[in-house]
Amino acid sequence: MLENGDLIFVKDDSDIGQAIQESTGNYSHVAIFLDGQVYHATTEGGVLAQSPEDFFEAEKVYDLYHYAEIDCTEVKKRAESHLGAPYNVSFYPDGDGFYCSQFIAELLPIFETIPMKFGDGVEEISDFWSQYYRELGLPVPLNQPGTNPSQLATSPLLVCKERNLHDSDF
Repeated sequence: MLENGDLIFVKDDSDIGQAIQESTGNYSHVAIFLDGQVYHATTEGGVLAQSPEDFFEAEKVYDLYHYAEIDCTEVKKRAESHLGAPYNVSFYPDGDGFYCSQFIAELLPIFETIPMKFGDGVEEISDFWSQYYRELGLPVPLNQPGTNPSQLATSPLLVCKERNLHDSDF
């Protein structure tokens, strides 16, 4: 099922997961599977590689996508070079480290940046994001250039392989 180079898009019910999905679409996280490891940028550990057993969690839902022209050797070299980089908590384009879709876009430079959104369908900036940035002491980077998992998934260069998978499917 999991093949080298697969992009793993995640839906989850955490507070930040829900806020990301409300602002941007279906997904709250994205990772890439390379040579038996899942590479991604996490709030807890920054950029890291994990075994699939450590990555997949029971309460989350996963969709798999693939980019036909991926050079897995080159992408893995790039991924390895960023291991240990911090998580970009500000989501600013010039912030330190990477957030998940920023990391994937760095590895696979096939994605455009888009104006970042932080609304919830009612407010331009949701209460969650207002509080999040208040705690960081930063203005919300509304309309700054960025990426998000849902936007990456809509790329015409990707093919959706499987949807609505759970940890028991891997």
